[in-house]
Amino acid sequence: MFAIFEFGGKQYKVSEGDVVFLEKMEVEAGETVKFDKVLAVSDNDGFKAGAPTVDGAFVEANVVKNGKSPKIVVFRYKAKKNEKKKQGHRQPYTKVQITKISL
Repeated sequence: MFAIFEFGGKQYKVSEGDVVFLEKMEVEAGETVKFDKVLAVSDNDGFKAGAPTVDGAFVEANVVKNGKSPKIVVFRYKAKKNEKKKQGHRQPYTKVQITKISL
């Protein structure tokens, strides 16, 4: 059984027990979150696609932790102009574990 849901402008294909890194949410570790913007669900009965979402379907997940991804370095320069700019970025995320997919 799997589901495709939308969160933070992105779509995720998940099954029960999967661990997913999502955009940062304002929730604490240990809390339960519910995603009701389910685009498609597949189970033993078959595949059900929504138009645009499946009515009554939701994905439930447990928040594992909030954190930041590894730093990436953004370096820009213009040749022969002595113009340089170095900048770092760490994207915040929320790590969740999928506990339940329901129709």
